[in-house]
Amino acid sequence: MARLFGTDGVRGIANRELTAELALELSIAAARVLGETGAFRERRPVALVGRDTRISGEFLAAAVCAGLASAGVDVVDVGVVPTPGLAYLVNTEGADLGVMLSASHNPMPDNGIKFFQRGGVKLDDFLEDQIEERLESPWERPTGADVGHVTADDGTLLHRYVDYLVASLGGISLAGLKIVVDGANGAAALTAVPAFTAAGAEVIGMNITPTGLNINDKAGSTHMDGLQAAVVEHGAMLGVALDGDADRCLAVDASGNLVDGDKIMAILAVELKAQGKLHNDTLVATIMSNLGLINAMREHGIHVEQTRVGDRYVLEAMGADGFTLGGEQSGHVIISEYANTGDGVLTALHLAAAMATSGKSVAELASIMTSLPQVMINVPNVDKMRAGVDPEITQAVTAANKELGNGGRVVLRPSGTEPLVRVMVEATTDEQAREIAERLAGLVAHRLAL
Repeated sequence: MARLFGTDGVRGIANRELTAELALELSIAAARVLGETGAFRERRPVALVGRDTRISGEFLAAAVCAGLASAGVDVVDVGVVPTPGLAYLVNTEGADLGVMLSASHNPMPDNGIKFFQRGGVKLDDFLEDQIEERLESPWERPTGADVGHVTADDGTLLHRYVDYLVASLGGISLAGLKIVVDGANGAAALTAVPAFTAAGAEVIGMNITPTGLNINDKAGSTHMDGLQAAVVEHGAMLGVALDGDADRCLAVDASGNLVDGDKIMAILAVELKAQGKLHNDTLVATIMSNLGLINAMREHGIHVEQTRVGDRYVLEAMGADGFTLGGEQSGHVIISEYANTGDGVLTALHLAAAMATSGKSVAELASIMTSLPQVMINVPNVDKMRAGVDPEITQAVTAANKELGNGGRVVLRPSGTEPLVRVMVEATTDEQAREIAERLAGLVAHRLAL
């Protein structure tokens, strides 16, 4: 049986793979496991439950709350909140557990369940495996006064989180900056514009009217065209795009050019180093980050530590050695002084603060990095688990890397959140990158066809 947890919790089409029954059982199992491992304090445990704006989050959150309460956990239903906001609140409110219902940047029909333990930290693989083992297994159910209470927060917790985001700027004002904010019709619709406004910026909001059905729909960090056009139309200095649960951020300069997660990390790394806050002069990134990032950081005396794909692995590397900045090209950026998970609004605020304090445009700041041409092809309808063991594919990847030499590379890996294989190629020219990527994608589609 395939492992239920992926790189970022449990995901699937809501009410098909991810049912209310599964949400209920997962929540019960999580409460049992964390209780058995001593992760709960010597009192009735407390959990915070949040969701993004997907309509399916309503019934899934109800199932999660029911499961936790049936396991003797007191539950506070926070309602719609960014994933990093829930992680922050689990920590600051002293909760023993957090559960977030979100599929991040995935389309609306999908949803997911992410668990946070005390401190707002994602569960490690061992705890996730333990939760899977407990699913539907016999247990002694509490009764009477031992079952948990479920209460709904009135918005106070969300306001505390927004206040914290603004306070993280340390008094830096964004006055004079005109910024377009794309909330992806997701959880950021409730936090991003208020945070930037409170910091002093002139804000133009777009995609901030969620209906439950329009999250990530031609909006946010997976659909940048609208933001690029809006920045130029309004004569803005910066555009920022969040995803459905606001844990990632991409940006746009005044000319409408994309500033991806690699460039955002490069800007913040140089800023933090100048402030003496970049631990061991090291940035943590994944193997999918552009070689241009590594080259740029080398020129600024910054080492890039690379991990497997997934912000959880970036976090593990940061935690193990106390690194202060890490992230992914997709826009997950972790600034450990202020958050222990990727936070799109926090990232966007600090990117704008770099502009405010330096007096430079985001294009000038991003010019420290030159990206190598990169082509990514997603190959669906294949047996993704054989991607790393098929001999012909392995041989072809080795040959392609030899062909590219020091001027490029190939990364071929199964997606951790979707049923497909990703083929990424970097090269000195777009033509070479695309030719090799298409060649390898064709081989993957043939060799791993279902």
